[in-house]
Amino acid sequence: MRKIAFAVLLVLATTVAYAQTTPYQLSSHILDIATGMPAKGVPVELEKLDKKTQVWKQVDKKVTDENGRIKDFLPTKNENEGVYRLRFLVADYFKSKKTESFYPFIEVVFQINDNDHYHVPITLSPYGYATYRGN
Repeated sequence: MRKIAFAVLLVLATTVAYAQTTPYQLSSHILDIATGMPAKGVPVELEKLDKKTQVWKQVDKKVTDENGRIKDFLPTKNENEGVYRLRFLVADYFKSKKTESFYPFIEVVFQINDNDHYHVPITLSPYGYATYRGN
């Protein structure tokens, strides 16, 4: 009987924990193509353009994890349509690698028009970068 009660309790606990997981609409990733490794510890700011004032307002600021990722921008429970800007603050990342870089930061502007998931990664090197809409 104890085993059954424990199993039921475990199932309920994992179900509640899973149900409380907030889905997010936006994620990002930085891959340092000079090293072939993720760029960990890079601050990334998310801003949204105010339609009326045409002024950027900061929405969030996070730091890339060990895999160079940020998975949790813009909870899907919110209305997120609009024009956004991700600012990748890469200067200190390159300094920590003792690498000279041309870009102190990189800005990527994009538009969210629906409820789909948006993944906005960059590939990075000291003298170049590229971006695309991933999935």
